[in-house]
Amino acid sequence: MTSLQNQVNEKVRHCIDQANHRLNKHFAMPAVSFRQRGKIAGSARLQGWEVRFNPVLLEENPQAFLDEVVPHEVAHLVAFKLFGKVRPHGREWQIIMTEVFGVPARTTHSFDITSVQGTTFLYRCHCSEHHLTIRRHNKVIRKQAVYHCRKCHQPLEAV
Repeated sequence: MTSLQNQVNEKVRHCIDQANHRLNKHFAMPAVSFRQRGKIAGSARLQGWEVRFNPVLLEENPQAFLDEVVPHEVAHLVAFKLFGKVRPHGREWQIIMTEVFGVPARTTHSFDITSVQGTTFLYRCHCSEHHLTIRRHNKVIRKQAVYHCRKCHQPLEAV
């Protein structure tokens, strides 16, 4: 485990301790892994009491991970334990973020994802170009999906 991954583990522990103290609970330390892939910075596995982090985006954005991504994912676990199944970024999660962790309740990151984006395929509509992931491109090829432009509502066509 790298030094940065150790820092993430400590931040997870700190968030759990903070939640336990502020909420007068006894949440266990969740499992922490660095197996998240793609454009997602992190994810919370609610039933498994686990948080996963993207090691590439962590290396590229260490401070943002410690300040925002780790509390964001731990807040999902805490909200689930307190309230059960709720909207992922609903009021319950927002309260945990702001009142327990003192972190703004942002739902998405704004990291540069160039290094983790993967291959994209160029499509066009009447008004612009679009880059589809390989998964979406394959669905178009197999005739399982048709994607439309959000602006002009025309179907996207491969270039």
